Amino acid sequence: WCMAKPYDTVPGVTQVVSGYCGGSADDAVYEKVKRQETQHRETVCVTYDPAAVSFSDLLEVYFYNIDPFDDGGQFIDRGRSYTCAVYWADEEQLAAARDFITRVERETGRTVCVSLEPFAAFYPAEEYHQDYAHKNPEAYAEEYVSSGRAERDSLRAKREKHITKDAE
Repeated sequence: WCMAKPYDTVPGVTQVVSGYCGGSADDAVYEKVKRQETQHRETVCVTYDPAAVSFSDLLEVYFYNIDPFDDGGQFIDRGRSYTCAVYWADEEQLAAARDFITRVERETGRTVCVSLEPFAAFYPAEEYHQDYAHKNPEAYAEEYVSSGRAERDSLRAKREKHITKDAE
């Protein structure tokens, strides 16, 4: 859900909803997901205008804000609920995600641990989880740093270095 804030600033993104995806249980609620009882992941559902932003651009935002090499969760959050996945809606999105992962692996020489899964169902999280960064900016900022997200893996720095170098 730390991904809601980065997507909020992307032109063409019209809505970001925190929730759950990827499990088989129909009762995806925070306490059960957090305890790893439903096989769902904490996710965000991003609604966007494809004329204004591409799916590949959304993948860039995602990969800049996660540790794509960690197969056990994200930062201090551990377990399946916190592992990374891209839920694709069609073959075009699947191909874009595969191409993106191939590019990251080639650039870094590391294996990406982001699952690619067909979208099936999304369950919005409870209201108190929605827009958390905006409703609780001080708590969000503290959690962002204490979780280790502020010092994420070298992928972001490496990719930004390439962007800066290309701009020179």
